[in-house]
Amino acid sequence: MEALLERFCRYVQVDTQADERAITYPSSPGQLQLSRQLAEELRIIGLEDAVCDQHGIVLATIPSTVDKDVPTIAWFAHVDTSPETTGKGVRPIVHRNYDGEDIVLPGDPTKVIRVQDNPDLVPLKGKTIITTDGTTLLGADDKAGVAVIVETAARLMADRGIRHGPIRICFTCDEEIGKGVDFVNLNKIAAVAGYTLDGAGVGEIDVATFSADLAIVTITGINIHPAIAKGKMINAIRLAAMFLERLPRQTLAPETTEKREGFLHPYGIEGGVEQVVMRILLRDFDTQKLTEQADLLRSIGRLIETEFPGAKVAIEIKKQYRNMADGLSKEPRAVAYADKAMRRLGIEPRHTIVRGGTDGSRLTELGLPTPNLSTGEHNLHSPLEWTCLEEMDTAVRVLIELARIWAE
Repeated sequence: MEALLERFCRYVQVDTQADERAITYPSSPGQLQLSRQLAEELRIIGLEDAVCDQHGIVLATIPSTVDKDVPTIAWFAHVDTSPETTGKGVRPIVHRNYDGEDIVLPGDPTKVIRVQDNPDLVPLKGKTIITTDGTTLLGADDKAGVAVIVETAARLMADRGIRHGPIRICFTCDEEIGKGVDFVNLNKIAAVAGYTLDGAGVGEIDVATFSADLAIVTITGINIHPAIAKGKMINAIRLAAMFLERLPRQTLAPETTEKREGFLHPYGIEGGVEQVVMRILLRDFDTQKLTEQADLLRSIGRLIETEFPGAKVAIEIKKQYRNMADGLSKEPRAVAYADKAMRRLGIEPRHTIVRGGTDGSRLTELGLPTPNLSTGEHNLHSPLEWTCLEEMDTAVRVLIELARIWAE
């Protein structure tokens, strides 16, 4: 496990924070840097065809060890980290033989990972926990997945006696801003099923995700010197406040919903008196309800335009990803074999849903059924993020068993 730990700690120190305002792909230079490092690392392990293209997409193949035709499968992880919390200057802290108590993060002692708020820590006493120092996120989402895949490849290449078919590895960029598979060529991957390594804890198989759109709401007012503004100024900031005030609070908000309930989530706002731009996430497990959410936004916009003649409210809806459950039924072996792999290791699998999305959402929509597997991620996108080395190692062992089962 020391090699796995070393890989993970090395990867998280590369700043790969995604930038949704960038016009490049990948959206930040650190992603391309890490992808190039990973391609070289895979070649050193023995994956001779490992390449990193101009978009930062890494492709490689673990060659088959059987002399018969067996289905090709693919493993995916993304190198970018969330734009919500800085990923610059990540200093991973390794807590060996975890004592079971609250963890105070030394870079900002006000940041405390409390056992009361993190019940997943309870069974991990004595294990190895990795945290941030409290000033950045950790980046286990999804560098835990990256480390798990690279370590699995290393173990399979070191022991060619393990029987498995061809396995394609793919590392993507900009997953956190909904662009992870924009430049992934499924014809090159040529797999019958995929697996994203981008999940929590141990034993979970994500079989459904939100369907997701992004609403960009642009409110345009009229600016004029405040000294002569009476009857002339239309303050876009005030109208934006009215718009947000009219969004549902007790329903359709992340703060008040759970399980399969969808939401509208305003997460970004910028501008001034003349114009304000807001970004609002639309989320629901029922894809059709995204249309209802968009219609609600439009109705609020029309009402504001009626109340304030001269104001303009423009709403642009951008498709992001769709519920993977809609496509997994096309290849039932993808989930069934993951179940079997976990059970062989003494793990009872749990089929779970994601109140978010993965690259697997897009991949499944594009025709490659791709459930999501546990990799030990906790408190994602936060300075309180943490992971467990033993959980990552379990993910490695699950992948090895999964490879065996597909060959069988």
